Amino acid sequence: MADSIIIRTRDLTKAYGTKVAVNHLNLEIRRGEIFGLLGPNGAGKTTTILMLLGLTEPTLGNALIDEHDCTRESMHVKRITGYLPDNAGFYSDMTGRENLRFTARLNGLPEKEIDPLIDRLLERVSMTYAADQKTGTYSKGMRQRLAIADILIKDPEVIIMDEPTLGLDPEGMREFLELIKELSVKDGKTILVSSHQLYQIQQICDRVGIFVDGSLIACGGIGELGSQIASRGHYTLEIEAEPCDDRFLGFIGGMKSVTGVSKEGNTFVISSSEDLRSEITKFLGMNDYKLLHMHQKGGDLDEIYRVYFEEADKEERGESDGKGSRKHRFGRGRK
Repeated sequence: MADSIIIRTRDLTKAYGTKVAVNHLNLEIRRGEIFGLLGPNGAGKTTTILMLLGLTEPTLGNALIDEHDCTRESMHVKRITGYLPDNAGFYSDMTGRENLRFTARLNGLPEKEIDPLIDRLLERVSMTYAADQKTGTYSKGMRQRLAIADILIKDPEVIIMDEPTLGLDPEGMREFLELIKELSVKDGKTILVSSHQLYQIQQICDRVGIFVDGSLIACGGIGELGSQIASRGHYTLEIEAEPCDDRFLGFIGGMKSVTGVSKEGNTFVISSSEDLRSEITKFLGMNDYKLLHMHQKGGDLDEIYRVYFEEADKEERGESDGKGSRKHRFGRGRK
């Protein structure tokens, strides 16, 4: 089934002494989707990936890929899973084609099938032109595209990528993201991508999980998470008007639901507990102001991440509104 679960964790926990790197992670990733695991450095993303790959054992709980235990059946998991680290490594004194040939032989492919497969994969990742150059001369973007070809040699069901877009220039980023999306849409691959580069991830992910201090504090589609923020009374409005005089600023400051106002260039950013667009538009129209720009934020990933991160930080510092602990308010990873 297209919506069947292929990656599942149950109370997955990893502690290093008193430091809990991953805290009771309950997560389900559907077959064929692109799932973004988002969070700052040190949030627990890489530790989670290492447990999924069977490279480190959990302290508590377990992880399954296609119903195979990632710790007890790690060899099988490795056969059906491809891994792209943040800095893919190749033998620098070998060409791209030679590196791929080496990987193919390691995976036991019949010799007669290797070169035709390599040719197809090089074309797939737009690297035919550089196939016979030594990989030591490759740019970061070239290495990342070759790494995708390297992964596809064993035709895995799942591809896990850890910060794959770090260091890519804008054009390299665009091409790489298109390739990731294609692997999901055309090939049906399940892709788990860890990142802190929110804008890029927003363009390709079906769902995202927000990781803070080892805990998954939110999980869902971007539209779904944006709606959750609005339903809890978090609104952010960007507005620019002429003239920007004391009367207009006084009106904004006097609105009861306004919780904060900042300025970015000529644009005011207003935080509030209610949607202010109708009220502000009415004021501007009745008083002959010219509205230059108005945008209700909340549906974009940067805003979603900011709100969830700030709420988690407040609760960590004991500044919650009394509705319970982080775990109870956000759940152990919503599906």
